[in-house]
Amino acid sequence: DGHWPGDYGGPMFLMPGLIITCYVTGSLDTILDAAHQKEMVRYLKNHQNRDGGYGLHIEGHSTMFGSVLSYVSLRILGEPANGEACRKCRKWILLHGGTTFIPSWGKFWLAVLGAYSWEGMNPVPPEFWLLPYAGSSGIGYMHPGRFWCHCRMVYLPMSYAYGARITGKTTPLVKELRKELYLNPYDRVDWNLARNQCAKADLYYPHPLVQDVLWWALYKFENLLQPGRLLASLRKSALAETLKHIRYEDENTRFVCIGPVNKVMNMLCRWHEDPYGDAFKQHAARIPDYLWVAEDGMKMQGYNGSQLWDTTFAIQAVLTTGLAHKVDACVRKAAEYVEATQVREDCPGPLEDYYRHISKGAWPFSTRDHGWPISDCSSEGLKASLMLEAYLGGEEFISDERLDDCVNVILSYQNKTGGWATYENTRSFALLELINPAETFGDIVIDYDYVECSSACLTALSAFILRNDARSTKDWTSRFPRSHLKEVIRRGQRFIGSIQKPDGSWYGSWGVCFTYATWFGCEGLHAADQILGTNSEAQLLRAAEFLLSHQRPDGGWGESYLSCELKVYSQLPAGEPSHIVNTSWAMLALLKSGQARRDPRPLHRAAKFLMGIQMPCGDWPQQHISGVFNRNCMITYANYRNIFPLWALGEYKHAVLQ
Repeated sequence: DGHWPGDYGGPMFLMPGLIITCYVTGSLDTILDAAHQKEMVRYLKNHQNRDGGYGLHIEGHSTMFGSVLSYVSLRILGEPANGEACRKCRKWILLHGGTTFIPSWGKFWLAVLGAYSWEGMNPVPPEFWLLPYAGSSGIGYMHPGRFWCHCRMVYLPMSYAYGARITGKTTPLVKELRKELYLNPYDRVDWNLARNQCAKADLYYPHPLVQDVLWWALYKFENLLQPGRLLASLRKSALAETLKHIRYEDENTRFVCIGPVNKVMNMLCRWHEDPYGDAFKQHAARIPDYLWVAEDGMKMQGYNGSQLWDTTFAIQAVLTTGLAHKVDACVRKAAEYVEATQVREDCPGPLEDYYRHISKGAWPFSTRDHGWPISDCSSEGLKASLMLEAYLGGEEFISDERLDDCVNVILSYQNKTGGWATYENTRSFALLELINPAETFGDIVIDYDYVECSSACLTALSAFILRNDARSTKDWTSRFPRSHLKEVIRRGQRFIGSIQKPDGSWYGSWGVCFTYATWFGCEGLHAADQILGTNSEAQLLRAAEFLLSHQRPDGGWGESYLSCELKVYSQLPAGEPSHIVNTSWAMLALLKSGQARRDPRPLHRAAKFLMGIQMPCGDWPQQHISGVFNRNCMITYANYRNIFPLWALGEYKHAVLQ
């Protein structure tokens, strides 16, 4: 259909949720046949660390979260407890305190399985969904509808499952797991103590005192909400409210759901609603959307793919080289995918009733079926469309009206700060991070402004203005005045400049890390200068100096994913070659900063490195993981290794050699 498929795996906690859900619902062998299960076992064995444990992601140190869920998955998939992989993993778990030290998301999945008590979980009350939403109420700023959508859509089904106490049958395997995973006999575990236990290896975001007090109060209050108790009717209303939103999410994503975590949780909730209903069957039919098999085995991806995102970058890379005519059929096929993937309508019903943003005209991260609009995906979709429009010449590609629809979405995303967040506007305050219950992830409660999203939106609007200025007609054809777009860009430029760090860098939240964000920062400032006639030379020079200070002896750059966790630039080990993708981002940033004019020699060295490491078949080798989310979890973008060196060399050819 024109997109570039790619491996979007990496996190180790995604596939266990699917396996546990299939086991609890009795559909394991129906949804995952013997070949699937064999490849999943191979994946788990391939990514076991030397110490026997499993990380949060495939390159991470061993954690209780990754280890326990991977162990349970191996056992469900038929691996014996005395097999080498299970034996080594169980040893790691028990040496680090046992399963009571698993973080809250792991506690949830084990409780669903029946291998952990719901009494050992901090409450996830569905009653939060009954709070008033209006900010004027004060407490409305804590309503889940104001959370970042990924946080909201995970805790939505989690709260339903918690409130309904969805638990699988106590099978012989579950009884064995209760014996295998704990230091003490299962019936003597202190579940109240276990609520707040978390292994040091997992603890990225420790609970503040205010959160512990809140969970204690809700824990004591929980008994009043159980069947037959004083407030049982309140729990019943809350479950009905959460189920209403779960259904809406399912129907508006064609049962794909926003991501893999809420996908399988929603599936579990719909099974609980009706084990033989169509909704559960429709969920099961979309499981393959998330599965990817590669050299290391079968995994569950971090989304239903990165199809649109990778395709827009690939288009920009190919067209930048000036060689697109050599692969004309490929480019035209990619154009078909971009055109077909644009979202044409908003979600049905009053959007505010379901806490949804407008989506008509946007582009999603993956597919149109998925449909959740995102600021940077919409922007990269718009930029790719404008480049394709120029390449295709007189052929009508995407109408002015549809392009305006996309601009409308981008404009709607800008926050009062001048920056842009991801899926929605920032709806509450950073103070809400105090109640972030996920010990493993940081900054998940609200949707923050990001340099990557802000730069993508700003550069898209700039490209849109330049496209309209270059048209033969003298009339401005967009329904958005040029003056208004310029003011939006001006505010965005100020925001990007305001978050530049003293050393000249920007911190990256969606890629590794300072190198990635500094590319976006330079792109944004350069694009704004083109439209506004401003001069960001001083800021661009600081960014260039930062990058040049980290260029390695082989001419490339090699930033480690540890930068994301530590928020300090961290190099790959000295003995390893530089990173292809990091080097490409650094080159693109330097080119936008004006480095070719000042001194092209660092660019020559970087280009030589990229050309020297390319394989005879044209591919570049896969190296360390290059994507990240929530500060602490890494994710694979397999296509980056080819897209970005091609793009960087194309820009280098035009800006330096020609």
